Amino acid sequence: MASWVSLLPFLFCQLIVQAQEEGSNIPILEFTSETSINNVVQDPQTGRIYLGAVNTIFQLGPSLRLEARAETGPKEDARTCTPPPAACQDTKLMPNLNKLLLVHPSNGSLVVCGSRYRGICSLLNLTNIEQQLYYSDSKGERTYVASIEDNVNVVGVMSTYKKDGQAFNVFLVGKGYGSLDSTKLISTRILQDYREWVVFESIIEASTVQTTPFVPKYLHDFRHAFKDNGFVYFLFSRTLDGTDNKNFTFISRLCEDDHHYYSHTELQLNCGPNNRYNKAQAAFVASPGKELARVMHESGMYGESALCMYPLNSINERLVDIISACYSDSGKISGFPAVDIPYSSKTEEFCTSKIAVSASFCGADFLPSPLASKPKYALKESALLTKSGHLTAVAVVVENEHTIAFLGNNQGEVFKVELSSDLLLCFTLIFYLKRWRVWGNKLISDCVTLFSVQAHLTITKVPVQTCLQKKDCQSCVELRDPYCGWCVLEGRCTRRSDCRRAEEKNGWLWSPRQQCVKIVSFSPPNLSCKKTQKVQPCFSSHSLLFTLSLCSLHLFPSLQCSATLTCTPHKHACMSCVASQWGCQWNMNDHTCSDMDQNGAKCPQFENPDPVLIPVGYKTRISFEGINLDRYQSPETNVLFYVKDKESDKKMDSTLNVTLYNCSVGREDCSLCKNADPKYSCVWCAKQKACVYEKLCNTQHGSEHPDNIECPDPQITDIIPLYGPLRGGISITIRGSNLGIHKEDIKNITVVGEPCIHQPEKYSVSTSVVCEIGPVGHLRQYWGQVEVVVKGGKRGTSSMNFTYRDPIPETVTPAKGPKAGGTLITISGRFLDTGSKDDVRVTIGGVDCAVGGRNIVVTGSGFNLIQTAVMKVQGDNFTAIEVSGRGFSKAMTAKEAQAFVGDVSCVVNTLQDDKLFLDPPPIPPRARSRRHRRDTRPEMLDLMIKFGKGEWVVGSVQYENKNDSSLYIIIPAVIVPMLLIIAISVYCYRRKSQQAEREYEKVKHQLENLEESVRDRCKKEFTDLMIEMEDHTNDLSEGRIPFLDYKTYTDRVFFLPSKDGANDVMITGKLDIPEARRATVTQALNQFSNLLNSKTFLINFIRTLERSHDFNARAKVYFASLLTVALHGKLEYYTDIMRTLLLELMEEYVHSKNPKLMLRRSETVVERMLCNWMSICLYQFLKDSAGEPLYKLFRAIKHQIEKGPVDARVKKAKYTLNDTGLLGDDVEYSVLTLQVLVHGEGPDVTPVKVLNCDTISQVKEKIIEQVYRNLPYSLRPKVDSVTLEWRPGSTGQILSDLDLTSQKEGRWRRINTLAHYNVRDNATLVLSRVLHTHQNYDQNQENHEERNALLEDDKVFHLVRPADELDEIKSKRGSIKDKSMTKAITEIYLTRLLSVKGTLQQFVDDFFRSVLCSGAVVPPAVKYFFDFLDEQALKHNNVDEETIHIWKTNSLPLRFWVNILKNPHFIFDVHVSEVVDASLSVIAQTFMDACTKSEHKLSRDSPSNKLLYAKEISTYKKMVDDYYKGIRQMVPVSDQDMNTHLAEVSRSHTDKLNTQVALHQLYQYASKYYDGIIASLDEDPAAQSKQLTLRLQQIAAALENKVTDL
Repeated sequence: MASWVSLLPFLFCQLIVQAQEEGSNIPILEFTSETSINNVVQDPQTGRIYLGAVNTIFQLGPSLRLEARAETGPKEDARTCTPPPAACQDTKLMPNLNKLLLVHPSNGSLVVCGSRYRGICSLLNLTNIEQQLYYSDSKGERTYVASIEDNVNVVGVMSTYKKDGQAFNVFLVGKGYGSLDSTKLISTRILQDYREWVVFESIIEASTVQTTPFVPKYLHDFRHAFKDNGFVYFLFSRTLDGTDNKNFTFISRLCEDDHHYYSHTELQLNCGPNNRYNKAQAAFVASPGKELARVMHESGMYGESALCMYPLNSINERLVDIISACYSDSGKISGFPAVDIPYSSKTEEFCTSKIAVSASFCGADFLPSPLASKPKYALKESALLTKSGHLTAVAVVVENEHTIAFLGNNQGEVFKVELSSDLLLCFTLIFYLKRWRVWGNKLISDCVTLFSVQAHLTITKVPVQTCLQKKDCQSCVELRDPYCGWCVLEGRCTRRSDCRRAEEKNGWLWSPRQQCVKIVSFSPPNLSCKKTQKVQPCFSSHSLLFTLSLCSLHLFPSLQCSATLTCTPHKHACMSCVASQWGCQWNMNDHTCSDMDQNGAKCPQFENPDPVLIPVGYKTRISFEGINLDRYQSPETNVLFYVKDKESDKKMDSTLNVTLYNCSVGREDCSLCKNADPKYSCVWCAKQKACVYEKLCNTQHGSEHPDNIECPDPQITDIIPLYGPLRGGISITIRGSNLGIHKEDIKNITVVGEPCIHQPEKYSVSTSVVCEIGPVGHLRQYWGQVEVVVKGGKRGTSSMNFTYRDPIPETVTPAKGPKAGGTLITISGRFLDTGSKDDVRVTIGGVDCAVGGRNIVVTGSGFNLIQTAVMKVQGDNFTAIEVSGRGFSKAMTAKEAQAFVGDVSCVVNTLQDDKLFLDPPPIPPRARSRRHRRDTRPEMLDLMIKFGKGEWVVGSVQYENKNDSSLYIIIPAVIVPMLLIIAISVYCYRRKSQQAEREYEKVKHQLENLEESVRDRCKKEFTDLMIEMEDHTNDLSEGRIPFLDYKTYTDRVFFLPSKDGANDVMITGKLDIPEARRATVTQALNQFSNLLNSKTFLINFIRTLERSHDFNARAKVYFASLLTVALHGKLEYYTDIMRTLLLELMEEYVHSKNPKLMLRRSETVVERMLCNWMSICLYQFLKDSAGEPLYKLFRAIKHQIEKGPVDARVKKAKYTLNDTGLLGDDVEYSVLTLQVLVHGEGPDVTPVKVLNCDTISQVKEKIIEQVYRNLPYSLRPKVDSVTLEWRPGSTGQILSDLDLTSQKEGRWRRINTLAHYNVRDNATLVLSRVLHTHQNYDQNQENHEERNALLEDDKVFHLVRPADELDEIKSKRGSIKDKSMTKAITEIYLTRLLSVKGTLQQFVDDFFRSVLCSGAVVPPAVKYFFDFLDEQALKHNNVDEETIHIWKTNSLPLRFWVNILKNPHFIFDVHVSEVVDASLSVIAQTFMDACTKSEHKLSRDSPSNKLLYAKEISTYKKMVDDYYKGIRQMVPVSDQDMNTHLAEVSRSHTDKLNTQVALHQLYQYASKYYDGIIASLDEDPAAQSKQLTLRLQQIAAALENKVTDL
């Protein structure tokens, strides 16, 4: 290795100069793409080249001739679009980069993957890529292969996959990280449909390579993929640990038949000293199955590149060492750590097994993440070659047993490197294109030619050797090219195989041996560089005769013709050029001397001056002639004359400028000629039929002077357009000659006999007339000639006919388009070429295709089902017509709108957003089109709304006809007798109605007073509440919402409802494990965690537990919560388990139970898993969106309740939403403001508002909340830990709920209040902490004993004393009137519920909107799970929309939101009292009712809670429906996006959870049901193959400290 490097600088410097000199003459073939080329592949069978470029796939022949092309873009797409694109919004035309190109020879197809539509692929025909064999954009996320990011590399390799005894064609893909791509580093894609699989689906879902949270961290950059001897290899670079951006090269390997990627292992490759060349750029595999060679590395630090070679056997041996170390030796080699776990944060769970590993070992299922080598055990190789700059591409061939590498760099150079047997490294430049770059992985060699891609635009085909271009022996041997040698007898530089007598001694002189012959002379001695002829060279040993281009021989005399100008006077430049010895010719176009073979006599020149002699001082006229001036055909040419002294060659100043002009140029007819400027003296010469200078017109004697000659008749040569509409109205252009000189000369124009109106402003002299055609008569023929009459009566008639006809459109493609417009439509039919483009106006439904006018956009879904769209019209006796709709006020004003009934205009009286009120005509109008019928039925009149250019017939109206004759019969026969009866009835009715009206007015007045009272109370309460809530809003704006951290949140949601509550071991995190066994238990629990990561084991585990009769509902809930914590580190896997169990549950309910009952209760483990999954996924949404309105609602309820009296004993309040918690008595109270001084915390006082009827404990709570409002509840002092002292005078008094001064009422004792102690407004109280010192222990002990003694009698009350036996007897003796009054008074208090409800309404609405608004941010988990339910529902015939609605309601609103709404302390650090909980329950019940489909019929007996929100429930139901519909219309959340989100949650929070405790608790279930689990595993073949029973037995032995024979 060292000798290679030591010889490299000399050879490189020697050969690179020569190559640059000669490289310019390399004959190359190339093909240039209009867009950048991304990928190049070659079909080994046909030699065809396939280019994957931006927006295009090219099919080229071996000589780079274009055979076919397939357009792949640009496409309407958006970065966040999930195909099909028709369902996406905000799309635009985006380029389609080719990401992957693979030849699939077995079925003759080309795999093409682009960057559009989330990386969807297609199959093209290898023979003709214009034929697409397969494409589908509706198969979903599972078929997204490539990347939409421009800078993400994608590599692939063809392979096979075996299943069910069949072998399937697949390809494996390696892909870097894209923010919107699939996060799978490696995937296997099938190439045919099979059962549930579809083409391009990722058929291996392996958690071992689901490295979602680590993909952005490691920045994978894939460069190459190949397979060998049953293994698939990927070469890439990545960072080591994500702490910096330095890249290192890795090669990963996995077994080709590994269906789970368990064998995926990475090995670091180091190149050069200290891994100086650290990032892989390209790779090539030579001698398949022998060595992995030619890996180039680029270092950002040194700006150098290197070539390294790695034997494939060495790579495989090192990989086996790494795998063996993990499976057998705890991850160590020779006692040193050798195994890295890059894609997991819990490395202690790995490498704990003892399994023997062979060379073909393909991994096991209990390792949840891939293995990699530690940097110390990287495979190291020395650099074979180093070079400054960046090498970017490589290809390798073998020629006559010599290994040759072709290297491309970023300067457009391609080098040839020979690794000869004596270890000499020959480095030769074979191709150079300045400032172009040879792109990585785009060198293809077939041992004869080399294909290279430069600058992303051009593919170039160059020979791998340039032997034939070296025309002499010296240059041939100087190549030092192992391909080349001098074929002596043929006099050619050739490959050995091309020299017929190369086997003879010295018949072929090999280039590196430096043997040659010499040239002595040439005949002829010189030749023009551009000429080719036979030359006789004379050699030192013998002579040969051959033809060559001498520009390639620098020893031969040659001269370029352009050089003659520098050697000759410029006054005879043309003549000197054509007379030179080099056979040159003057180019009249650019005045240069070139090698064109032309006649030298055609030099343009002036000659024959007359006179030749001119005396000085005498004015003399000079004449001369010009020849060869044919190319000067412009009307005018300026010529400058100057005078030179012949002897001194000095030019004198001159102003001799003249203008040469030609009358015939631009004046082809008589009219144009007569229109010429008089200064030119141009005339129309009839004899010559041309416009000439007047003295050049040879007129005969006696003939008329040319100025007096009249022009010929007009000639019409063209009519544009040739077709026009029957109604006329379009302009036509008549072109020809002699069409007059002035626009006034046009006297008359007719088209098909019809007059055509002349348009003077568009007239062009002699050549063009424009007129507007009129309509053609019905009885005339529709085609005929065009005639133009000009001044003087001269007529011109067209030879072609003009035709009147109307266009007939027949079909429109496409038939549908997006509502936003922008669709390009094609209209097919007959006669569509009528008129010109400017005459055509296309409307669709009355709307112009062009943007303009006022557009009303109606959004929604299912519009394709509507056949005729109408607007509903409601009317009432024609006093007013009401038109219902939406968006009227946004589209127009009342003045802009017009309405018509029949042919009469209506008055637009009122215009609202959703209604339009019209005043109809008082007299029945006439219909716009009369019906021809003989009936007397009233006529139906169209009601039309008109705005701008738009007209809408929205319905019909009818005026009733009155038959006057019938009235004369009806009036005397019926009306008169009835009047007598009515008069009598009215008299009786008036007397009764007056009395009833008086009673009604009285009741109405009472109701109005009550309503006004409630309204005033609501308004006052709401105003007070909003003022009081300002402080809380300020707290929220300062970020003081007391959100719980993630661990506390999950602890409370998962385990607080358990039987142990806050003391549950999962919350405390305390396990009673002896110190001596702690390490053993920890290791065993890690093994148990690995076992849970086996899907086979976990499914069997759960099924066994659920089959057990003593595994009750509480145990299922607790088990599911433990499982959630244990698998929190791999939430993608947890989600997969949940989906599997949900599908089983769904099948059970759909086929054997009522589907509507599914997910209603937590009767199974998976239902609780779903609840926990929602809680995990919506935590961030709570913090970011829904948490603030929920906290405001909680604070508003708490404030409103505490504003009035609250009975501390019976837990009832004056202000509440719950009728059962309503305080039924009218308690008198007043508001006090206390000045509170906190002992030991300074002299500042805090004002606190309380009620004089509050108990001392209630006062303490309000004081603590106000004083410590900036602290969360858990950090505040508790009520029992403080004392309250009132100091009205010199002595203080300790206030307490019960003491010896407490009042007694019979057997009842009243709890002390501030009123009891007579505490006044603005009184000063001192809050002190209870000191637990020995000094006041006795005092505290006495107080406690006194309080306990007082509480021994249970007859204690606060505000309302429950009725005792005596009170009950008295109440029974009361009168009926008293009872009715008592009942009335009790019900009157129910209006307080209405008052509180009105006060809190805004806060309730805000919370509901934050949760049920699909227009805002919707958590991805909600969209993902709802789509899952929709997808599964489509697979079952008996699942209707109502069932889907119930499933969604049970899974989200009832399972999560109701739980959070009733328990705000699950998400906030707050205390929820019983009275606050009662009101929250009412809102929660309302939320539940809003989510149900069933209608609850209300009656007088309905609960007050339901009556309270009866008016709003319909609005809330619509919000829920709209929310579900809005989510369904959203862009789907793909599996990869969901996995990315879940992986981020796992990464962020798993370390904070008590995972080990959860595993320990889970094992208790495994231990309890051990026998059943073992039996289930023994019956499962998959479990048997993975030895799951043995592993569980080993874990049980370790955890239960048993000695077994295992």
